[in-house]
Amino acid sequence: MTAGKSSRFAHAVNIDDLRRLAKRRLPKAVFDYLDGGAEGEVTLRENCRVFDDVGFRPRQAVAFKECGLATKVLGFDLSFPLMLAPVGYSRLMHPIGEVGAARVAGQSGIGYILSTISGHSLEKVRAATKGPAWYQLYLVGARETAELAIDRARRAGFDALVLTVDTPVAGMRERDPRNGMKELLGGSLLAKLPYIPNILAHPRWLAGFLADGGVPKLENIVIPGKGPMELIDVSAALSSAVVTWEDMAWIRKAWPGPIIVKGILIGDDARRAVDEGAAAVVVSNHGGRQLDSVSPTLRALPEVVSAVKGQAEVLMDGGVRRGSDSVKALCLGAKAVLAGRAYAYGLGAGGEAGVSRAVEILREGTERTMRLLGCPSVSELDRSYVSLGDQKF
Repeated sequence: MTAGKSSRFAHAVNIDDLRRLAKRRLPKAVFDYLDGGAEGEVTLRENCRVFDDVGFRPRQAVAFKECGLATKVLGFDLSFPLMLAPVGYSRLMHPIGEVGAARVAGQSGIGYILSTISGHSLEKVRAATKGPAWYQLYLVGARETAELAIDRARRAGFDALVLTVDTPVAGMRERDPRNGMKELLGGSLLAKLPYIPNILAHPRWLAGFLADGGVPKLENIVIPGKGPMELIDVSAALSSAVVTWEDMAWIRKAWPGPIIVKGILIGDDARRAVDEGAAAVVVSNHGGRQLDSVSPTLRALPEVVSAVKGQAEVLMDGGVRRGSDSVKALCLGAKAVLAGRAYAYGLGAGGEAGVSRAVEILREGTERTMRLLGCPSVSELDRSYVSLGDQKF
């Protein structure tokens, strides 16, 4: 599988170790783009902390030879209940970017979701994995541009379309303007000057960035008559690309496969997504990167599960850093979890090998937790395996 590739990261025993390695390798602007959240980062912190509110109730003196981690999501086989979430600008973290992450997902038997905001073409990314691959759609560049991307994704063989509904504007990520992300992407040389010393202090990243041709264009946002969008233009374009429920009608006509709606936090929106034809919803607050002070996703999960009443599958992302986090989400009704920062830290730390190690850590943690719980299969996980105390979930 991927053990050989990730062996040089064997000393990383958890995702936080990979985070520290990524922080060491990446310039501050790139690391803070990956690591940061919106405004006061309340939701960013709570996404992780809320897992501490859920305890386990193990069954002791239980023995089983095989631990059944495999599951199906929308009929697609996963070796364990994880998909790699869409992470924009991945190619800035490492030149292999989305291609390397997709390849690891396929080798590991899990799914990969490609962001619209990616430096590698969707065709190249789809070709890198034999596993399930979904395309995450923003309506950046208006409907005509989105329809072109949907058609390309269909022809390339993507299995599902993920419609992200929580970005009417880009959230205020305060680290980015402080640390020169805009200047790195497209500012003048004069504007870049204050940040150059920090960039030069990260020679491994800089060598790869320059060898890769610098800031990539967005090959999946092709504006008719203009070509690929410049990466720096995305934030402004989001404000004129608001997704509404009415858009589901033309998207369903353009896309013949399953549609997943990502960015759901309340039951009413979950029911509306199902009514509009969603095959699945993702309980997500965009990793705490959009509206700050919204509910952490683990806390929002049970309301959404209850609202859809089995009419659609429910996935969850936000704050997953350990296999035990995944198990807690499954106990509260998620079919599988999405991990974004967890593998992106690995990508930033060392490309494909780092992603491989991140996936290994999450898989090993999931199986270890299952065995310690005395639960032989993920299909048997339910609320009886967790203790919520006086917390409201």
